[in-house]
Amino acid sequence: MLKSKAGEMAGKIWIVIDGTDGLTAKQIKKAAKLKADKDLFLGLGWLLREDKISTEEVDGEVFVKLV
Repeated sequence: MLKSKAGEMAGKIWIVIDGTDGLTAKQIKKAAKLKADKDLFLGLGWLLREDKISTEEVDGEVFVKLV
């Protein structure tokens, strides 16, 4: 169950980030209409594990972009 949810969240995040130069975690959560931080981080973890995104800290915020 959790594995399929991780894939679903990753897909939503991918759609939001695609075509941008990157977004903050807060921007992604809002644009993807994710209800909980755990959903955001579940999807980000999936994408990180698959080497689809890179993350860095910018001004105290997590910044995410596609690789």
